[in-house]
Amino acid sequence: LYTIAFGLRNVTDVDMALRDAYRVLKPGGRYLCLEFSHVPNPAFQAIYDAYSFNVIPAVGEMVADDRASYQYLVESIRKFSTQDELKARLEKAGFDNVEYTNMTGGIVAVHSGWKPL
Repeated sequence: LYTIAFGLRNVTDVDMALRDAYRVLKPGGRYLCLEFSHVPNPAFQAIYDAYSFNVIPAVGEMVADDRASYQYLVESIRKFSTQDELKARLEKAGFDNVEYTNMTGGIVAVHSGWKPL
């Protein structure tokens, strides 16, 4: 089993990281990734965007005196691969039976893939 949570988005070369995950897994091993993702529902996306860009950086400034890091968090989520794009990247890295499950309306998603036997 290879797992990563809320870290793949911050890797400089995502495709290399996926290839390395594939490389270190034994045949039959499973890859699981929990990551912020893209909300497919336009109405919910609008609400989430308003919250993300207005509330999260403000809370970061109040709690940690660091608005910039929390602004980066919001922006990096929007720039990261969509669920289908990440699925395609996992398949390109060699994983089989790749699928994802949206959670909290797509704010996060769990991606899964298997290294063939």
